Amino acid sequence: MLLDRMIAELGNRRGFAALPSPSAQSRILPDKLLPELFAQENRCPMARSLFVTLLLLAVASAAPTARIARRDFLVPERGDLNIFVREVTDAESPKNAPAILLVHGARVPGLASFDLDVPGGSLAADLASHGLAVYVMDVRGYGSSTRPTSMSEPAEGKDALVRSNEAAHDIDAIVDWICVRRAVSKVALFGWATGAQWAGYYASIFPDKVSALILLNSLYGGSSVHPLMGHRSEMEDPKHEGQFNRETCGSYRLNTEKSLFGVWDRSIPIENKDAWLDPAVAKAYATAAIASDPSSTTRNPPSFRSPCGALEDSFYLVIGRQLWDASLITAPTLVLASERDFWSRAEDSELLQKHLVHASRVKVVVLKDATHFVHLDRPEHGRRQLIDEVTAWVK
Repeated sequence: MLLDRMIAELGNRRGFAALPSPSAQSRILPDKLLPELFAQENRCPMARSLFVTLLLLAVASAAPTARIARRDFLVPERGDLNIFVREVTDAESPKNAPAILLVHGARVPGLASFDLDVPGGSLAADLASHGLAVYVMDVRGYGSSTRPTSMSEPAEGKDALVRSNEAAHDIDAIVDWICVRRAVSKVALFGWATGAQWAGYYASIFPDKVSALILLNSLYGGSSVHPLMGHRSEMEDPKHEGQFNRETCGSYRLNTEKSLFGVWDRSIPIENKDAWLDPAVAKAYATAAIASDPSSTTRNPPSFRSPCGALEDSFYLVIGRQLWDASLITAPTLVLASERDFWSRAEDSELLQKHLVHASRVKVVVLKDATHFVHLDRPEHGRRQLIDEVTAWVK
């Protein structure tokens, strides 16, 4: 059998640390079987023809996966803070392939969100196979990036950790690193939900570093009404109207496997959820999310930690407070909204479009019948359209 190669990159002059790469995931027929297959020629010509056909089909089906290479890095930001990033590329893509950075949302970190090791579970690999150089990061406090020391302490009664300004610093560190690595001056940004809020915030501060901006299911403003976390929800301090209730979340929160699927299942409009969401993708998503936190198995049931700063920022956005100004963005901006999204609202997309007055191009697309988790749903439920829209916008 062809062996997967473990790729390790030495640090460059920027001083980043390289981690061993995961498997390239290629699985081709064992080499020792080839003589046995072709030995059938002396026994039965039809059998030989069948074996050759099966061999060609196996190699053809493995080829797209085998072309994808993954490399993991830790990028130093300041002090002891290191930000994780994975590079996902296709061996057949040109060296000047457009670079795009994928930014995760409020709970689940980058790899669990965008690079699952199952068919239909890796937006990163699918974008790479369409000719993009893809990067997946973890904001501080998530996944393999450095966690604040206070995340090892009880969360109750403390200020929420990792607000948008800190996330923007982390994005900037990775954007600068990508620019050096690929010898470019700008990088495309794709953000999902809170990740889109962070990406928009960043693009408004550093417009000259962003080649294209894609916001999927982003909050922004335009309404003070939200079904889950607006006024008079548990997210609002009952004693101080318009203030985030830190007693609800504290500095971070714990997330179990079960907590990942309630709102997802409710968003799917058919009884057979497996027809909409591949069970293999769902299982890989939950497994990767739990595994993203080395402390997860110390709790029963296992759970992973996520900072609460994303929820505080989102609360202020949903009650109408403006955390960033889209009029400062100059990059071509694609606003994507899932029709069945529970997070963003039509008013968010409408106000974004109104405020993006200096973006070189603006396009708003409603992904018909898609859920908040469209990039993990089956292709016919919005995922295929998402990939096509993103690829066309960036390239």
